[in-house]
Amino acid sequence: MLRAYEESETMVQKPPRFFGETPETEIKFNNKTAIEGAVATALAVSDGVDATAISVTAIDHEICLSGTVMWPAEIDRAVEIALSVPGVRKVSVNLAVGPRGQG
Repeated sequence: MLRAYEESETMVQKPPRFFGETPETEIKFNNKTAIEGAVATALAVSDGVDATAISVTAIDHEICLSGTVMWPAEIDRAVEIALSVPGVRKVSVNLAVGPRGQG
């Protein structure tokens, strides 16, 4: 069903996107604390990884994950989650598999 808009209503339209255009950045991180916090939060709330023993450190747009995980699959999942955070371009891994508190 089409709806007529009153003069006081506003429609917002985004310009069309084309292949090869530079994507717009929706989130910019002004300091390393913000990007570290965003990655740590994403790890904490995501399924497939227990982030209780994972430390997150940022250097520019690179994230370093260090600590211990219980299962090898958690390493791949942690990298996937970190890379999904806007602003993260590279992830370095220093994660060991084993009991918590080691690594």
